Amino acid sequence: MAWEQATLDRMVADVFGYNAIQLGLPQFDFLAQNRIPLRQLAHDAGKVDVLCDLRQLPFAANSIDLVVMAHSLEFHDDPHQILREVERVLIPDGEVVIAGFNPISIWGLRRRLPNCPQQFPWNGRYLSLARLKDWLQLLGFEAEHSSFGCYAPPFRNERWLKRWHFLEASGQRWWSFAGGVYVLRAVKRVHSMRLIMPNWKKNAAPRKALSVLSKKETARHE
Repeated sequence: MAWEQATLDRMVADVFGYNAIQLGLPQFDFLAQNRIPLRQLAHDAGKVDVLCDLRQLPFAANSIDLVVMAHSLEFHDDPHQILREVERVLIPDGEVVIAGFNPISIWGLRRRLPNCPQQFPWNGRYLSLARLKDWLQLLGFEAEHSSFGCYAPPFRNERWLKRWHFLEASGQRWWSFAGGVYVLRAVKRVHSMRLIMPNWKKNAAPRKALSVLSKKETARHE
């Protein structure tokens, strides 16, 4: 959570606008470092500003500048619909920042081992970053930046975490794709029509100049 909080703080710090919402993990404030004036927390349970179904967000279309999603997709039965709703409420060029657990990691491997606990965070359906990018691309999003972290095994004991902390630097250098958690930032792109007008300033064809006829040619024409 410390890595996620620092990474999300860094990614949302330079996003500007008027409205921002956070979906998921209401016990954490991932919009604290953002300077958008109206920031709201929306979720289907807990102490939130907006209590709602994430599949039917109670916000007008094209009204939100920033959406932060903290593990909202892998722990929901209909992640596609949540993404469609996020696309609907975001303004053109609005941004979404998504945090998720990486199945291609030691954390993902832990879920496949015997006697794996069935509570959070092991009971979710982890989405790979490549699959998430494909889903976003189909909805018209353009991935801008992604970051991986948490390469050490998911120990509960702090002493063991310190012993394996060297994997954080090694993982960033040698196998950056295998971090236990990733954060992705994407932008909603809307391609609009452009009216092509005639070029009114185009130079007109030059008029033919009149030539002076000699007296002999004039008499012949007459």
